[in-house]
Amino acid sequence: MSTGRPPRVDYQTLAELRYQIRRFLRTREVAARAAGVEPQQYLVLLQIKGLAGRRDVTIGALAERLQIRHHGVVQLVDRLAERSLVRRRHGGRDRREVIIDLLPAGEALLGRLARQSVTELKSEGPTLIASLRRLMANSGGKSIRPGDRRK
Repeated sequence: MSTGRPPRVDYQTLAELRYQIRRFLRTREVAARAAGVEPQQYLVLLQIKGLAGRRDVTIGALAERLQIRHHGVVQLVDRLAERSLVRRRHGGRDRREVIIDLLPAGEALLGRLARQSVTELKSEGPTLIASLRRLMANSGGKSIRPGDRRK
């Protein structure tokens, strides 16, 4: 039965969760730059690898996954292609469609950065999970399963 009141917000825990997420992301940004790529270029490489085999990796698919505009992805792919980290090829069904593939150098760079991410998540992940659990419990929110979206 609903009381009509909005759920309570645990601001301290929400702030802590956002801090933990931002701290992780900042560390990954620094690692990407140290490896010679911009953080969003690393995210492009990661999404290409993550989508490979599940669906064609197109500019549109990458734009959706990164939540940025189409032309922004084109620029990121251009820079990665200039460095021989990715390549473009025409799609099989529609020759206008462009598929993006990782090249060996991109795969190697991604592997190094991804391993660092996993190592960091193993050490920092429990704090992040604890903050998220506390937030969900203290804000009266229902658990959301992966894949569920609230509108």
